[in-house]
Amino acid sequence: YCVEFRTESLSHHCALETRPYARWMQYLREGHTVCVACQPPAMSTDTQRCSGDGHNAHGDKILHWEAIGNSQCQGTWKKIRQLEHCSCPLVHSFIFT
Repeated sequence: YCVEFRTESLSHHCALETRPYARWMQYLREGHTVCVACQPPAMSTDTQRCSGDGHNAHGDKILHWEAIGNSQCQGTWKKIRQLEHCSCPLVHSFIFT
């Protein structure tokens, strides 16, 4: 499944990332919608859910995120909706880890 979030805030460290495999962090923006996929390596075998997916979080609940590979690139987002069938665009799509 996938979850759509609206980015509420992010640290300035995301924009400073220059390593080739992590340049995607430069494109994060406040107010943008991002789509995050929950796939088996990150999925709990007990709950069949990914940690941090915002399950039971709706409305104005602010959730925290952190980028893999750069713990200083972090911020907050709000859950918009969960999609049982992922249709994330190639841009602004991420995977839970």
